[in-house]
Amino acid sequence: MKAILTIGLLICSNIFMTFAWYGHLKLAEYPWFNKLSLFGIIVFSWGVAFFEYCFQVPANRIGFVSNGGPYSLVQLKVLQEVITLVVFVVFSYLVFQSQVKPNHIIGFVLLVLAVYFIFK
Repeated sequence: MKAILTIGLLICSNIFMTFAWYGHLKLAEYPWFNKLSLFGIIVFSWGVAFFEYCFQVPANRIGFVSNGGPYSLVQLKVLQEVITLVVFVVFSYLVFQSQVKPNHIIGFVLLVLAVYFIFK
């Protein structure tokens, strides 16, 4: 149960972080947002990133082996990175209509192999 909860929280946190890091690029298409200064955009992104931490910190605390969770520190980090990339691919496809290319697929396969070896 803690493993699934940890992964779910990491997915939620990465949705917010991806939007905080890249959402402002899409929001620039709206006149109200495009009028913000760079500082205003940074503050907006920080506001979104706050919610990322509301999911990330509990995910790490629940999932960490020293707190009774199933994952080592390295495993938590690798999970987070892979989830970040999956969320980013979905986000870039849905929001920016970016296409996944063969070299991207090869890179993701290599990352899955990395996860396999980290958990071995």
